[in-house]
Amino acid sequence: MAREITVAATQMACSWDSAANLDRAEALVRTAAARGAQAILLQELFETPYFCPDQKQEFFGLARPFADNPVIARFASLAKELGVVLPVSFFERANNAHYNALAMIDADGSPLGLYRKSHIPNGPGYQEKFYFNPGDTGFRVWDTAHGRLGVGICWDQWFPECARALALQGAEVLFYPTAIGSEPQDPSLNSRDHWQRTMQGHAAANMVPLVASNRIGEEQAEAAKMRFYGASFIADATGAKVAEAETQEAVLTATFDLEAIQAARASWGFFRDRRPELYGPLLTLDGKTVRP
Repeated sequence: MAREITVAATQMACSWDSAANLDRAEALVRTAAARGAQAILLQELFETPYFCPDQKQEFFGLARPFADNPVIARFASLAKELGVVLPVSFFERANNAHYNALAMIDADGSPLGLYRKSHIPNGPGYQEKFYFNPGDTGFRVWDTAHGRLGVGICWDQWFPECARALALQGAEVLFYPTAIGSEPQDPSLNSRDHWQRTMQGHAAANMVPLVASNRIGEEQAEAAKMRFYGASFIADATGAKVAEAETQEAVLTATFDLEAIQAARASWGFFRDRRPELYGPLLTLDGKTVRP
């Protein structure tokens, strides 16, 4: 018997008018739901521009706790109204710690839990180590009303270990909210295709559909002008792109039969033939020294 899920990727531009950003994000969710989407992904840190090109202490004021967070409450209400699952990215403050985090909201509006970004980048345009502690939740997968869903956040998407860990926990769809675009140190570098192919490989190697949502538009920081290229996409369980955006605001949808994918995944034997006892080097930094 088929067990289908319709997923959506969205993308939009962000300004320092947070209220307008939230209204725009809600409008995209409503559009996706009207098209039949049951699990809808918004981009990383969509409440504001991507503030990480600069190291400015005042931006810590953007962070809020997970509990009683008004943005999470707003999208929880929206999820309940529309009967959709919403992974919601936000800047989290937890006492003296700060995280690039995501709340998974189920279709009845209940927050199922929290994921904190595990891999934190640091480079021109992406000074995230100034703002975010490394995540301490481990990789998270949730049983939702519409399927068992796993999430990573932006830089996590470059690491096959993240996708494999989510798949091993039974994730039926992978979601990656993202903020990626220009590389200030090399204006000629365009990472778009590399970015997509990396995640397509995760989908193919794990035989799990994947949804990636990026932001669009130009954002002027003090350190750099960032141009976000969009290119949000949805890949099927073979890694093929089945929907792809360009550089404008967009809502993408695709439908997958999770039972059929599960059967195909089992028949391929990827998980049957794994040899975890041989993967010790993955627990090291240099390929041989196990960290205490």
